[in-house]
Amino acid sequence: IHLATENEQYLSELPERAGYFKETRIVEFIFLLSEKWRLDQSARYQAVELLERFMIKQVEQMCDNGGSAKGRDPGQRSSWSSVRDQIANTFVLRLVSCVQLASKLSLHYSRVTSDTALKFLQSLKYSYTKQELLESELAVLNTLHFHINVSTPLAYVELLLEVLGYNGCLLPVKPLHELCVQLLDFCYLTRETIYDTLLKIAIENSTPSKLQIAKFLTVKEDFMLLAVGVISTGVFILSPGHWEQVVEHLNCITGITPQSILEFSYAVVRRIVGSTTP
Repeated sequence: IHLATENEQYLSELPERAGYFKETRIVEFIFLLSEKWRLDQSARYQAVELLERFMIKQVEQMCDNGGSAKGRDPGQRSSWSSVRDQIANTFVLRLVSCVQLASKLSLHYSRVTSDTALKFLQSLKYSYTKQELLESELAVLNTLHFHINVSTPLAYVELLLEVLGYNGCLLPVKPLHELCVQLLDFCYLTRETIYDTLLKIAIENSTPSKLQIAKFLTVKEDFMLLAVGVISTGVFILSPGHWEQVVEHLNCITGITPQSILEFSYAVVRRIVGSTTP
């Protein structure tokens, strides 16, 4: 109930630009860096979500300070250009800070120290100091008003798996959990393709309008739907005989319709297989 409430509140306050900083290259960078630093599984998702929320807030603040992007004269356009350059110049530093903060939140023994972060940044030819690294962490914390410990989709997946087990679903728990983590990674890395397929299924049209795309944003950012879709797909791959029963249980637990769960699983499996055949 707590996770569902948190998810609904997040969706009700969704910024217009949500998802802009979950582009594949950014997510891949964070995942590889988390792997390099041997971070907890949840830390990589936490870092992606932290960076996303921070960057949107930062861009909003900079736009508010610099005025609207529309109807500018040449001087104002150059001002927007400098804001954009400022964001680009500090982007990798902010990304590293988000991974650092995520590592501290996970309470994992492999917490990323300042020395480790600086060494990595220096390997990319950046010449930041420890002070600048600390200031970057504080910038992320201040911008997000220190509200950084939010639930990731992995928490939703793990809790739903626990509830399924409690409800008597006889599933291969360990291999299913491992597969669900792999599928969650896959959904993050191929996000645009999966949700594009889902949108076209939902509207029964291959060319969605701008309004339909905008309205679909709440679906793209729905962590509960993502978790349910990942578990459904995992069960379909590992234990297809249990699939209908699991979908029924997931529907009872979350209220998400079997049709929506089926469509999400179809979009993921279709992307995995790489086929357009129904």
